[in-house]
Amino acid sequence: MSDNSLALLLLGPAGGAGLYWALYRYYRNTDKSHAFERETAIDAKPVTGMQGDHKVDEVRGTRETRIKGDNVGEYRHRVQRVGDGSS
Repeated sequence: MSDNSLALLLLGPAGGAGLYWALYRYYRNTDKSHAFERETAIDAKPVTGMQGDHKVDEVRGTRETRIKGDNVGEYRHRVQRVGDGSS
């Protein structure tokens, strides 16, 4: 093989790698993206809860198979007919 044909043979993979790198840089553009953590200033305030918060109930495990007050069986009460006007 002559030197000219070897250079032509190596041009294919080199061109493919160059095209891949160019498309990756064009579509990723990580050097131009916004870095929220670095570029955004946030005034931090201490976390406070609402004054009226109080614990209501605690359910541990999965002993209860239903939720208290559910209306699964009362489908006529949940769903109203359209245009009838009756509940």
